[in-house]
Amino acid sequence: MTAFNKISFILSKWYNTNKRDLPWRQTSDPYRIWISEIILQQTQVRQGLNYYHRFIERFPDIISLAEADEQEVLKLWQGLGYYSRARNLHFAAKQLNNQFEGKFPDNYNKILSLKGVGEYTAAAVGSIAFNLPYAVLDGNVARVISRLFAVSEPVNTVKGKKILQNLATELLNKTEPGEHNQAMMEFGALRCTPKSPDCNTCPLNDRCEAFRLNLVSSLPVKENRIKQRTRYFLYLVFDHGHYTWIRKRNDKDIWQGLFEFPLLEPENLDDDTVMQTIERKTGTSNLEVLYLSEPYKHILSHQVIMARFIVLKAACPEHVLRAGMIKKSEITDYPVSRLTERFFEERPF
Repeated sequence: MTAFNKISFILSKWYNTNKRDLPWRQTSDPYRIWISEIILQQTQVRQGLNYYHRFIERFPDIISLAEADEQEVLKLWQGLGYYSRARNLHFAAKQLNNQFEGKFPDNYNKILSLKGVGEYTAAAVGSIAFNLPYAVLDGNVARVISRLFAVSEPVNTVKGKKILQNLATELLNKTEPGEHNQAMMEFGALRCTPKSPDCNTCPLNDRCEAFRLNLVSSLPVKENRIKQRTRYFLYLVFDHGHYTWIRKRNDKDIWQGLFEFPLLEPENLDDDTVMQTIERKTGTSNLEVLYLSEPYKHILSHQVIMARFIVLKAACPEHVLRAGMIKKSEITDYPVSRLTERFFEERPF
């Protein structure tokens, strides 16, 4: 048995003893495995589990998802963030329905052709559902491999990813690629954790170069590339009897396809600037303010959003703010950002 085979054997043994009981591990249905992988791309299992159950209950198969309205898909996704995942999932379901007769392909390159599916997702679905011999490389796997082989190249560079992918492929148990890939991911999630892993009792500590060299806390290496910018959002919540106004975000920006109150982006959110911005935009100072929230801070991967909500006793100047009128009682039917959801939680509307 080679050194790589031994590592794979130890990981599989550990996995079969310690794996979590998760619904997508109780099926070989590629559709359900695919849904779970997309949900978990930017979401931890404890948060994603309930979303998975709701999603599968409403869309149990490819056809039901393909025929759904995008607004309903986004509403079910509400709170998970990274909404392009939901839009891509919906688009890919239509691809599967139109190009593959409603069936999930058992070919790696065809899986890879689906909207929103990259090499990791294609390898995960292909190996778990169809036993295709492709190694996954997500954040958990990258951390395990970086430590096992003391890889000093940053994991978020082209060179670093190539090194890690090659090592992942060499480690892959091609007889049981699905179990191997799940073992690698689970080991990174539960055992070889980002901070303070218990290396002294790790079943792989005698084969881990980072442990031997006392480098565990410094690996994996990441290049700091993200530069966040701050934006100031001012939401105008018009209270006009039983009605209010909302609009759909259609620009190529964050939260595309979600709904929101009419939005302004002032230079800052102090009280004077808020009122001056509203008066300048609406062309009137005759607005009764019912409520002005304190600033909300909402952090995204590349942006920090500082936002305030102002409730105004007035009708919305539609020609100015490009919004449509709805009944206030219907507002929860629309998919909104987590930021707007927080406003509803603090001040039911």
